[in-house]
Amino acid sequence: MAAWQHPREGEEWIPCISHTLSGGLPHSNGYILIEANGGLNQQRTSICNAVAVAGLLNATLVIPNFHFNSIWQDPSKFGDIYDEGHFIKSLRQDVRVVRELPEDIMATFDYNTSNIFNFRVKAWSPVSYYLQKVLPRLLDFGVIRISPFANRLSSEVPPSIQRLRCLANYEALKFSVPIASLAEKLVKRMIGASSRSNGKYIAVHLRFEEDMVAFSCCVYDGGEAEKLEMDAARERGWKGKFNRKGRIIRPGVIRKDGKCPLTPLEVGMMLRGMGFNNNTSIFLASGKIYKAEKNMAPLRQMFPLLQTKETLASPEELAPFEGYSSRMAALDYTVCLHSEVFVTTQGGNFPHFLMGHRRYLYKGHAKTIKPNKRKLALLFDNPKIRWETFKRQMQAMRRHNDVKGIELRKVNGSVYTFPMPDCMSRQNSGKLRSSNIVH
Repeated sequence: MAAWQHPREGEEWIPCISHTLSGGLPHSNGYILIEANGGLNQQRTSICNAVAVAGLLNATLVIPNFHFNSIWQDPSKFGDIYDEGHFIKSLRQDVRVVRELPEDIMATFDYNTSNIFNFRVKAWSPVSYYLQKVLPRLLDFGVIRISPFANRLSSEVPPSIQRLRCLANYEALKFSVPIASLAEKLVKRMIGASSRSNGKYIAVHLRFEEDMVAFSCCVYDGGEAEKLEMDAARERGWKGKFNRKGRIIRPGVIRKDGKCPLTPLEVGMMLRGMGFNNNTSIFLASGKIYKAEKNMAPLRQMFPLLQTKETLASPEELAPFEGYSSRMAALDYTVCLHSEVFVTTQGGNFPHFLMGHRRYLYKGHAKTIKPNKRKLALLFDNPKIRWETFKRQMQAMRRHNDVKGIELRKVNGSVYTFPMPDCMSRQNSGKLRSSNIVH
């Protein structure tokens, strides 16, 4: 049985991000500073949108600042995560990018960027807003700041501006040398550890860290100890958010709605039901799993060839990345990007960017399993279900993901998840590509 069997005749796509014809950029209208907030991939959204806005306004983009997030707790700067030189060089024909503001401008604002006028832009603002409201201020002051900046530009923009998003995300943003160097080693080691499946492996993004379990308000063991532990975790991370007067939390409803994080056991059962046996090589991308010793045991038993960045790399190799969640996430991202099958279990920016990036690399097919968690909840909670029935349901779910692997961006959809047709063009090909990772 092959993992991906859907015949894609005439459905293969190739990247088509052409550069602006040489002839030089027009005189800049001024400088734009943005502050990228959130984790690794929310920051990536901010960066790509900032490139698009700079192109729209014919402005010079200053390398974005990263906002220190109380949850992510990562003080990394742009150059710690991405290759600044490659970023600037890749965009040089389309958007001017500089590492910092010129000395004379900094002196004007007493060398304090917080003194620069900060534009409060609403989420998903259209192009017309930037042209009518932001551009005049930019021309008046010569420099403006937009903070916060996540999702401050509409999904629907002219093709020339959408192309800048594509260029920034898929070509200009490359991980910094320390990250890329170790990530490449991890990919090679994962391929080497997957000899039973011709070097092919599955990557699973498992969101079962303590903060994710706490935030979901789902019940697992259901005991008093778990309740006290989760109440304390919620208070630490989101003071007062979950115990406001009048707020009612219904864990059973949340689970039926498919919003509970899958446990390692549930992920293992799903994959075995889909046809992946115990010879399957799995790379697990995750943070620190909640009650890892107990919860990971069944998954490791079902898939003894399971690896993580901690098992693939030595403590000495990982030491420079410890305490930097975005840098660790970048390692996971790279190993997942090059897997034969990517399995997402909880949604969020990480899998959404990966699905788009995989489509860009793999001729339009995401090669991703995104399970129907509402259906999974019903199946897992049915005490009378037989294994054969469960297997049929799982294999139907896998086939559905194969068919949906190639999907075009719809109105208001994200070009970072659906790069076709904005970043890719159709290539006629009658070839059927299959992989023998499922046995």
